Amino acid sequence: MSGRFITFEGIDGAGKSTHIEAVSARLRAAGADVLNTREPGGTALAEQLRELVLHQGMDALTEALLVFAGRRDHIEQVIRPALAAGRTVVSDRFTDASFAYQGGGRGLDGHVLAALEGWVGHGLQPDLTIWFDLPAEMAAARRAAAREADRFEQQDLHFFARVRAGYAARAEAAPERFARIDASLPVDAVAAQIVAVLEARGW
Repeated sequence: MSGRFITFEGIDGAGKSTHIEAVSARLRAAGADVLNTREPGGTALAEQLRELVLHQGMDALTEALLVFAGRRDHIEQVIRPALAAGRTVVSDRFTDASFAYQGGGRGLDGHVLAALEGWVGHGLQPDLTIWFDLPAEMAAARRAAAREADRFEQQDLHFFARVRAGYAARAEAAPERFARIDASLPVDAVAAQIVAVLEARGW
C-alpha cells in the first residue's frame, strides 16, 4: 500500500471532529488525494450497523462483533482500495476505539478484541493516530452543550474514564504511531499541536 492512513481518536466530546477537515485541507494543499471517512460507518452496510450500535441496546460482545463487522466492510470496500491507489485516508476512529470503548469502557476481554482485530484487519494499522486526550468531566460538559446523547454518550463519567485509560494503554503500546494532543486547550492551541505533529513527520 502506497497511501497514508491517519486516524483521529478520543472520547466523545474531545473535539476531534472540529479538526479533521482542517487537517484534510492542509494535506490536500500539500498535494495529497484525501479521503475522509468514519467508524462505525464508512460504507452503506457499516452505516446501518452504526445505527444499531449507537441506538440499540446490546451486550459488549454483540456490540464489538457489530463494530468489527462494519469495520471489515469498511476496510475491504473503502480503506484498502484507497490506500492501494495512493490516497491519504483520514478516518474519524478505527480499531483503537474498540479497545477503548468495548475493552476499556465495557470491560470486554482484550484477547477477544485482539483476535477480532487480526481476523478483520490482517495487520492493517494507521500510519498516524492523533489522540485527543482530555478528562472525562470536561468531555461531558462539551457533549451536554453540543447534541442529544446516543447510548455511548449517555454513559457515566466512570465509563469515560475507563475509555480514556483504554486509549492511554493503546498509546503506550504503540508510541511511534500515537500522537497525544492535549484536547483541554483552546481550539487554536489544539490546532497548533496537530500542525506540529504533521510537520514533525514532514507532512
